[in-house]
Amino acid sequence: MSFIRREVLHGLIRSREVILGGVIAAVGLWLARLGGYFFGPLGLGVMALGVGWAVLAWRRMRFAQTGDAPGVVEVNEGEIAYFGPRLGGTVGLPDLAEIRILSLRGRRVWRLKQGDGQVILIPVEAAGADQLFDAFAALPGMDTAVLVAALAPQGATTGNVLALDGIDRLIWQRRGAGVVVR
Repeated sequence: MSFIRREVLHGLIRSREVILGGVIAAVGLWLARLGGYFFGPLGLGVMALGVGWAVLAWRRMRFAQTGDAPGVVEVNEGEIAYFGPRLGGTVGLPDLAEIRILSLRGRRVWRLKQGDGQVILIPVEAAGADQLFDAFAALPGMDTAVLVAALAPQGATTGNVLALDGIDRLIWQRRGAGVVVR
C-alpha cells in the first residue's frame, strides 16, 4: 500500500530533474546568504547553475511526448537513427540541413532533411524520441524555446508562438549553406 497516489508519484518521477535543479539553486542561495568573499560568490554560482539546470530540465520534460507511435529512435555520437516498421534511416547532425514539424494523417512527425535532399520522418511519440531534444539543442543557432513550443497542444499559445496542428512549421535551418553570388 502506497501513501502517494500513482499519478502524483508519476509526476514526481517525471519532474525529478527539475526538482533537483531547484534543490541545487536553494543550496546556492543558502551558501550566498552565508556571505563573505568566498561563500557569497560561490553560492551565486551554484544558484545560477541550479536555475540553469532546472530551466533546461523543464524544457526537456515538456519536449517528451507520451503516445504509442511505431518505431524506435536512437541518438548515438551525433547520429540520429529511426527504425520504423516500414520506413527508417539515419542522419548525422553535421549533415542536417533543416528540421520541420508537420502533421501526417493526424500524427505529428519530425521532418529531418539532409543537405543532399534526403528526408527522414520521425513520429513525435516514437520510443526514444525524447533523446532528440539534446541532439537538436546541440545544433548551431537552435532556439530550444521554439523547439518546445512546436510541441505545444493544439491551439495553445506559448510565448509568441502559436502551435497549430495540420501545418508545416520550420523549426531550424542550417545557415551558410548554398551558393554564394557576388
